[in-house]
Amino acid sequence: MITRIREVRKAKGLTLEQVGALCDPPTTAQTIGRLETGTRTVSVNWLNRIALALGVTSAELVALPGHSEIAVAALLGPDGVRAPTRPLAFPPPIASDGMVGVHVGASIGDYRAGDAIWCRRIAPADYGAALNRDILLPRPAGRFLFGRLIGREGDRLQLLPLGSGTRQLVVTDPPWAAVAEQLVRRL
Repeated sequence: MITRIREVRKAKGLTLEQVGALCDPPTTAQTIGRLETGTRTVSVNWLNRIALALGVTSAELVALPGHSEIAVAALLGPDGVRAPTRPLAFPPPIASDGMVGVHVGASIGDYRAGDAIWCRRIAPADYGAALNRDILLPRPAGRFLFGRLIGREGDRLQLLPLGSGTRQLVVTDPPWAAVAEQLVRRL
């Protein structure tokens, strides 16, 4: 199995030590390094632990046959554009179980018409971790709300809809929510 642990870790700007500390239970930087380089066999348990620490799905850490990567030709930053010092690649987006999509029909807030927002469904117990993130909330009769979760008080969620001049909405006890995780935009 060919893993992409190193690429994902570096893309997130984390050191081996930081990833080891984020694992549950924590492990050493040396162990993470051995798993990255293949000098130690990566089991499914290790793959799941590292994926959780990096905040990605396990599938994103494995190079699957038939899935091509996009080679990074240049790095763009405040100092301009430069070539990467080592080979880098973008993994293709991979959907996981529990994901739902939001299609943006007209530009609003940070989103443009045609954008595809990939959201991960979360249970009520995880609502607190979604503070200050864009979320999708179901409403009765097939309706939805989408906006920034700005507060939580008990079973009440405070949502700030997108756009200027909008007022806060309060939703009581929604059965689920979906946190925006990935934006796919065509130029």
